[in-house]
Amino acid sequence: MHVPFEKLHPSARTWIYQADRKMTNEEKTTIKKALCDFTEQWVVHGAPLEASFDIRHDLFVILAANDTTSGCSIDSSVRALKEAGSLTGIDFFNRNLVAFKYPDEIRLMDLSLLKEAFQEREWTEETLVFNNMASTLRELEQRWLVPAASTWLKRYIPKPQNVQ
Repeated sequence: MHVPFEKLHPSARTWIYQADRKMTNEEKTTIKKALCDFTEQWVVHGAPLEASFDIRHDLFVILAANDTTSGCSIDSSVRALKEAGSLTGIDFFNRNLVAFKYPDEIRLMDLSLLKEAFQEREWTEETLVFNNMASTLRELEQRWLVPAASTWLKRYIPKPQNVQ
């Protein structure tokens, strides 16, 4: 059962899908229609879920549900996002892209370029990165944007050398 996104409880479960590029207005309209239809009929073990979605920064689709989900209901949400992607030519499942937030833009960077980009100062320990693993609306609001050094990206940050 589709409800307005802002009516969901802070403990609502979230799934964040990052697009492989910015969405156009036309693509967002197509995705909104597909996800409205999906959340209206989304069920877990035959019972309707209070669910909604939001599109942020023309790059992220956030799907959320107030109730407990099951493996089958989560699988159906993944299928819905794959279908929305195939309607628009957007890949929501490319895990090789990291989204960095800069003052004037959000930039996607391929994992293969992270070390070199760090050395070139294209990103630093303090650069904000989107933590797409936020699993509740509360986490989304409090810890979706975090400094790179506080995430798995710290493995790309060279350790300081001890000078003797």
